Amino acid sequence: MSQSASLFDVSGRIACVTGASSGLGRRAATVLARSGAKVVGVARRAPDLESWRAEAGGETAAVVADLSDRTGLGKLAADIAAPFGAPDIIVHAAGINTRQAADDVTEEGWDITLSLNLTVPFFLSQALVPAMKERGWGRIVNFASLQTTRAFPGGIAYGASKGGVGQMTRAMAEAWSAHGITANAIGPGFFPTELTAAVFGDADRAARNAAQTCIGRNGRLEDIDGPLLFLCSPASDYVTGQVLMVDGGFTAK
Repeated sequence: MSQSASLFDVSGRIACVTGASSGLGRRAATVLARSGAKVVGVARRAPDLESWRAEAGGETAAVVADLSDRTGLGKLAADIAAPFGAPDIIVHAAGINTRQAADDVTEEGWDITLSLNLTVPFFLSQALVPAMKERGWGRIVNFASLQTTRAFPGGIAYGASKGGVGQMTRAMAEAWSAHGITANAIGPGFFPTELTAAVFGDADRAARNAAQTCIGRNGRLEDIDGPLLFLCSPASDYVTGQVLMVDGGFTAK
């Protein structure tokens, strides 16, 4: 393997990806597995996790769990470690967007959004960090959003959670990077996933979003591959506490 290729090498690493049954989480889990990592996918839907495993190939395992129930995170951390050992890499891709207007936000909608998008990534990371500390190496990759820094209609709960993800990522870096554990976030633009089905179902709206990027198009799933491998590999050894926007320049305009 050339020196440049080894920079992005994740072969033999143990990775956990939440939200692995669909969308960008599924893509992340697939890319890591095809790049030689041993990947544990976590999601609620067992059939979708099994179809992901068949698609990804490589060494994979599935853990069926409802991440919105944070009382089970201790057991979940143990279940994640059972197939291959405690993970070196944790990718928090599970998320929810209730799309409630500010005047219509319910306590239930607010609570589940903040819990799944912000609370769970912290406490699951907290449970998995001790093994990373023992090894002196680890990668935490959170999923931020355009709404980490922008306000969108119907996005007050989601935006609050994703704004929190940005600050949580910096705070994780401050807390754990001295132990060899980097914490960064990917901020996707508009990609075709379950969460953005309403956006891509409206051709005019999708076209307006594409026009707002510098590149002139919306994201494709494969656009996440390089940034993800960068943040999960030795290539990013000196990068921590950062939000890498993968948005075609949407936030640059």
